[in-house]
Amino acid sequence: MSDSKDFITGVNSNAKKEPRRVVFVTRRTSPQVRVTDEEVVQTFPEVFFRTAIAVEVLAIVLVGIALLLNAPLEGIADPSHTPNPAKAPWYFLGLQEMLHYFPPVVAGVLVPTLVVIALVVIPYFNINVEAEGLFLKDRARRLPIFYAGAIGLSIFLINFDVYVALVPTLIVVALMLVAAQSTTSSPSRFRRYLAARPLSFWIMSWFLFELVVLTTVGTLFRGPGWSWVWPWRS
Repeated sequence: MSDSKDFITGVNSNAKKEPRRVVFVTRRTSPQVRVTDEEVVQTFPEVFFRTAIAVEVLAIVLVGIALLLNAPLEGIADPSHTPNPAKAPWYFLGLQEMLHYFPPVVAGVLVPTLVVIALVVIPYFNINVEAEGLFLKDRARRLPIFYAGAIGLSIFLINFDVYVALVPTLIVVALMLVAAQSTTSSPSRFRRYLAARPLSFWIMSWFLFELVVLTTVGTLFRGPGWSWVWPWRS
């Protein structure tokens, strides 16, 4: 804009080059603003704000827990006395619980590796490109595959007596069966929600459910010799 406060008029077709307060456009020309494309555009994606809020909330919660609760530290380690049971940190107790049932290679290497690879690869499958519900398309073809996978996994867990992992698996399978019998137009809001969940959601939910259950069992229900004990018994 011009520094002058006087009312100025003019005839021009480039409003950027001649920034007038009022410009009359004649019939022989057209209004336009000549600009060049910028290589970089400043933007703030919505996910950035959500991530920042989640980090701040988590930091506040962790600080509050640290101020209110004392860490359950034990005494100084004694090489002549090994505690029974010798438990790993809580974030490894899920793997330690699996070592109670499976060989070390299976529990510590094979199963975690397969789960992580599945969580990385499955979102890129054609079945999940648009994050659509697992059973909304090709239901007749996907249901037999689902039944075979669920039955095979259940038999595998029963064969190794891993009933603590079988229960979460059966719960997730039951929810998936509800999703298979539901659509996005179902009268129940809960069934509509399940019907719209993609395959990656189900695998991630099963993985987290198993992780929580195995960690809880290893923390509260394992005593000397890694035997089953109730948490309210000494």
